[in-house]
Amino acid sequence: MPMDKQMYCRRDDEPHLRDDDLAGKVARYIQYVALVDTAHLNVIAIGRTIILSGSVANEAEVGCVEQAAASVIGVHLVENNVTVRRH
Repeated sequence: MPMDKQMYCRRDDEPHLRDDDLAGKVARYIQYVALVDTAHLNVIAIGRTIILSGSVANEAEVGCVEQAAASVIGVHLVENNVTVRRH
């Protein structure tokens, strides 16, 4: 299945992004690397701090989204408020 738009690419690795630009980069990276359904996930950046909220399918995904966010160039701190979705 061809992709119309790349989710994440190496040229996104600008270390000086902040706020909305950094939040968008983190959201794309989480979707690309962690392969997590991000429909119920919110990513907010305040400076270089990332705040994750919303819900994911299971406990393992909670850790995956945090690790993915923390590994993005330019992120200095991750506050993980993600919960497991009740089915």
